[in-house]
Amino acid sequence: MKGRILLVEDDETFRSFVQMILEDDGYEVLTAVDGLKGLSLIRKESFDLVVTDLKMPGKNGLELFHETRLDPNPPLFIFITAFGRVDEAVGAMKEGAVDFLTKPLESPDTLLAIVNRAIEGQMRTQEYLALKEAEVDGLPPENLIFAGQAMQAVRKLVQDVASTTANVLIYGESGTGKELAAKAIHLLSPRGKAAFIAINCAAIPENLLESELFGHEKGAFTGAIQARQGKFELARGGTIFLDEIGEMPLSLQAKLLRVLQERVFERVGGSKEIRADVRVIAATNRLLQEEVTQRRFREDLYYRLNVFPIQLPPLRERIDALPPLTEYFLQRFSRQIGKKLKGVEPEALAAMKVYPWPGNIRELQNVMERAVILARNSITLHNLPDQMVRDTIQDSTESKDVLRSVEKELILKALLKHGENRRLTAIELGVSRRTLQYKLKEFGLIDGD
Repeated sequence: MKGRILLVEDDETFRSFVQMILEDDGYEVLTAVDGLKGLSLIRKESFDLVVTDLKMPGKNGLELFHETRLDPNPPLFIFITAFGRVDEAVGAMKEGAVDFLTKPLESPDTLLAIVNRAIEGQMRTQEYLALKEAEVDGLPPENLIFAGQAMQAVRKLVQDVASTTANVLIYGESGTGKELAAKAIHLLSPRGKAAFIAINCAAIPENLLESELFGHEKGAFTGAIQARQGKFELARGGTIFLDEIGEMPLSLQAKLLRVLQERVFERVGGSKEIRADVRVIAATNRLLQEEVTQRRFREDLYYRLNVFPIQLPPLRERIDALPPLTEYFLQRFSRQIGKKLKGVEPEALAAMKVYPWPGNIRELQNVMERAVILARNSITLHNLPDQMVRDTIQDSTESKDVLRSVEKELILKALLKHGENRRLTAIELGVSRRTLQYKLKEFGLIDGD
């Protein structure tokens, strides 16, 4: 559906003609025979655009337009008028109307050109506001999001579900990249050009979360000095990502269930139903089935959300992703602070490979940012956090042997990959040829001189 339009026209033949043109082009069209009935519909439902005759018995189009100007998010207006009343339509445009058409219509194409321009302009505005509101970050390359053998099954699930309208529930420990997976689903979907809005249900106080999600009307509560759109309105046509859904209060779970079932909601303090044209992707680090058993999460909501579950593995189960991930963060943070680093020393990468990463990729990102700040030519073991070095090395022979074994394996794999070419091997490992030569001798991979 391209948009929702209210058509207000007292001439039944002309009304049916315009409705047919708009519906054939993909719009949902509701109709009213006069301004009074049109206003009643506007008060009950939400519309992207109102196309109305200027002159009608009872409440005319101009009066309908003026009645809606005080609404917090009024629909766009296009007037239809006879040639003799063009001045009134032009006056309405000075007050905020989008455009006007004259009767009889020149052609269906003229109507569609004006309507499409209005709707597309509104969508661009909504997308800008949504991006500004959510401060959406850019995505890293797809091969990094799904780096590691353990993520290949996840990549397939994301690709399979993206083109559908199914609700998705992403499971995973904190820091595993649940929001990145949700963004990937959004961008691969038919909604990919619309807004992606993320909200962390655990980060917002319970008494404010409902307003954040659904918006509020002026005076709905103390401090509500003006009406405000919620995330579900800002995400219209796109995707809303509900992170840490397991933290949502039971009272709000019931309202979210209604949105998923009926696709409508009301702002806090309001009574007008607003259509929820959004795709919902939720995420949690909890076992929601256990939460249902403990009556902390609604069973009916759980089954609504859990249509297509995706489980993200922790970083400790995808250690083979460390080399490309560390390289990505190295380049990213080096550019930000204007440094040129050669890479990560094998000893440092070896220590990172045996570390359990309780904070997952988010912890890796923080470790790499700190390391880039501290590093001189390349990232060494000494640039890593003390706790990480202590936990992985512990000055024991056993731990050192583990590190040496991992380091040797890295060098052997790189040599094999580049057909024993030491220059290319040194470049991949991020070390100088002299350092590589020393390591080859140390591990007995070449004869010492």
